[in-house]
Formats: sequence, C-alpha cells, structure tokens
Amino acid sequence: MNQLLNQKSWRFIDQSISLMNRTPLESFAMDDTLCHLVGQGMCEPTIRTWVHDHTVVLGIQDHRLPYVQEGMELLKKRGYDSIVRNSGGLAVVLDAGVLNISLVLSEKDHAISINSGYDAMVDFVKNIFPELAPEIKVYEIVGSYCPGTYDLSIAGRKFAGISQRRIRQGIAVQIYLCIEGSGSERAELIRDFYQVGLKDEKTKFVYPEIQPSVMASISELANKEITVYETVMNLKKYIQTIGDMKLENLQQDEMEYYAFYLNRVLERNKKMLESNK
Repeated sequence: MNQLLNQKSWRFIDQSISLMNRTPLESFAMDDTLCHLVGQGMCEPTIRTWVHDHTVVLGIQDHRLPYVQEGMELLKKRGYDSIVRNSGGLAVVLDAGVLNISLVLSEKDHAISINSGYDAMVDFVKNIFPELAPEIKVYEIVGSYCPGTYDLSIAGRKFAGISQRRIRQGIAVQIYLCIEGSGSERAELIRDFYQVGLKDEKTKFVYPEIQPSVMASISELANKEITVYETVMNLKKYIQTIGDMKLENLQQDEMEYYAFYLNRVLERNKKMLESNK
C-alpha cells in the first residue's frame, strides 16, 4: 500500500450530490479549509468527493487568452458557467458525470514531495477500479485538455487529470474523473473555447491543440455503464480497508475557517473576471 494512504483514520466528506448545482468556488474554498485544518493537525487526513454541474473551470493561463471573454460567452451559450481556479493547470469540464476527489494530507511532521502526492492519488484511483488498474497508464496525453505528466489513461485515451493545492502545511491532491458520458464531447467544448479565445493569435504561452478522440470516460473505456454513485460507494468501501472512516461535514468551529477561505476565493475570482472586461 502507498505509505501516504496508510493512515490510522480518515475523515470522509461526501459532497457528490449536495454541491451539484452550486459553484465549484465553494469546493475550492472547502479544500483550502481542509488543507488548513489537516495541515495544522486540527483534524484527520481527509478524503472528499464533489460534483458540480455545467461549469468550465479555467486556469490562470486560460484567463490570459487574447479573446477570453468571447470564449466564455461561447461556453455560456452552450450552457456552461466559467470560473477561474486557484490551483495549477488549464481548463477542465465539470458536469454530473465527472467525479472530483480531494485527498487532503498533512506535511506538518514529514515533508511530502509533489510527486509523492500525485503517486498517492494514482494508487488510490487504481484501488477504486481494481479491474481496470492493470490497464491504467500515467503519462501526458498530448491533445487532451489540461494535459500533464500525471494524466491517467487507458489505451492512449485520457479519463482523469490531477492537480495540487498547498496551504498551511496541508496538501490537497485533486483529481477529476470522467466517469459517465462522452469524453470526446467534453473535449470538443474545450477545443471550441480555445479556438474562439485564441483566434489563431501567437501567444507566449502555448495552449493545447485539443484532439477530442484522445479523451474518454471510464464507462467508455470499460465498455460498460459505470456511474458516479457506484464509484463513490466503491471509494467508501476502499477507505474502510485502509483505516477507520469517520463520516462528517465541517463542525461549527470549523465553519469560521471556511467562511474566511470562501470569501478569499470569491474575491479573487471576481477580480480576475472583472479584469477581462
């Protein structure tokens, strides 16, 4: 077992239904809060599941596209809100078929390298999908949206990407897993966003040339229907094999930290979106 997954107890927060129609900014504030709490030893290592519908989460570089406002208007016409996230990476699609998982760990006593955090999440996902684990590869999928060295794929088709957020000695390793629906249709949306937002202009930053065929959902890759609900159930079963699991949301005294981080995330996103106008 991966050493970082071998914890005495885990806190589990399931927001795979409760946040469906709320802004992902609330999830980013929640992860910042958990980083603070876990990092400072105020609660156990935490695993959180979350789902948000019809939102495209932009990265810092996406926000700098020469025609980003037009790109965001295109997304709006297609029925998607847009926000700018506070961790690394580029644009990703969130919808009811995409499950996000945050693995929140503390490095208060022992430093955790970036790669170690990523490796822990890869092992975690492989244990949720044991029948697919031998086929899951980890390398950058060129032509995917939000490409990175820790892209997860099967047969050259990407179904997940990982990022990290670090605050107050806490680390949130975040993954989006395309579980249901069409991976290529999500990729087409991001391809169109870049085409409108870039208009073939030359920029210092090289934006990905999206090839929809290199992206897929777990259901497509497994050639059978796998649901977000089923995946969350399997995830809970796995957590119970690696440590005691405590199901709970934020306590009253922890809500003060959440209010602080939510305000910070909202203000930051507001300023970035206003700078586009």
